[in-house]
Amino acid sequence: MIKYNFNAGPSMLPREVVEQTAAAVLDYDGKGLSLMELSHRSAEFKPILDEARALMKELLDVPAGYEVLFLGGGASMHFCMVPFNLLAKKAAYLNTGTWASKAIKEARLFGEVVEVASSADKAFSYIPKDFTVPADADYLHVTSNNTIYGTQLRRDIDSPVSLVADMSSDILSRPVDVSKYSCIYGGAQKNLAQSGLSFVIVKEDALGRVGRAIPSILDYRVHIANGSMFNTPPTLPIYTALCNLRWVKAQGGVPEMERRAAERAAVVYDEIERNALFCGTAAEEDRSYMNIDFVMAPGYEALEGGFIDFAVSRGVVAIKGHRSVGGFRASCYNAMPLEGARTLATCMKDFEKKVQG
Repeated sequence: MIKYNFNAGPSMLPREVVEQTAAAVLDYDGKGLSLMELSHRSAEFKPILDEARALMKELLDVPAGYEVLFLGGGASMHFCMVPFNLLAKKAAYLNTGTWASKAIKEARLFGEVVEVASSADKAFSYIPKDFTVPADADYLHVTSNNTIYGTQLRRDIDSPVSLVADMSSDILSRPVDVSKYSCIYGGAQKNLAQSGLSFVIVKEDALGRVGRAIPSILDYRVHIANGSMFNTPPTLPIYTALCNLRWVKAQGGVPEMERRAAERAAVVYDEIERNALFCGTAAEEDRSYMNIDFVMAPGYEALEGGFIDFAVSRGVVAIKGHRSVGGFRASCYNAMPLEGARTLATCMKDFEKKVQG
């Protein structure tokens, strides 16, 4: 049976990327050594890092004056690195869920933080639209996709100040106007590579404007100067990222990823709306293409566990919602084929027939 992995992260990767990584672990490029054994400063590894950075710039049309970094860890480290490097006096934050809330908490250690709007009043089920950004803010921080609540900013915000974005869960899934941002960052374990790697796209002239001393390991300028190798980088995840970036390019690039994301999401959302047993949780205009959240409809709540078991029996795995909200979450990142979305929708149809006789 084919299994479709809807895990929110670490998530599904293209099969060929998994196979390429596995082969490199056993023997990299016929050299008789595992990729995991190669020095990060070796002649073999440097081209891997250089090509990964170049492809990231190419696929996202990154303008001159920006640098791409691949660093160890996840997005949570950048919750503090961003304000450490960019917050001189005041920063604005849009609160759209758990990860935005955590970023706000960290930023308050470094200066004044203005929460310009929040969707907490409706359990983060929508993206606030009408809010005012202080003109004297150093940046406006947004979380472009909210994995727990299933909402997404599918277009770049028009802001009077430069943007900073956590794009952990939708990077490479839609075109981005990078010129609007001082910094884009995220964990790689959803749309880029396995866990243990983070990416940063940072505007170089936005750095060096804060008065505080920054520890070297947390200073983006130090990482830029050292080509992402100030300390030993996570070499294996960077290789996986390279393979995945090659795959994205071969499939038609980011525009094609966006087209596929919309197509997959439509299949699942259409079935949620049609099916009497289920209902969505996010506002329709803000529904995520990456993380599709839904619950049992009123009167059918007791069937939640039964549906999860039924789905597993059909090869649909890891659709249980985040522990903080329950329900279901179908994560449809770039690697998810359209057939996976169709299999989930068919599973929902068949479960409805089973329940209703």
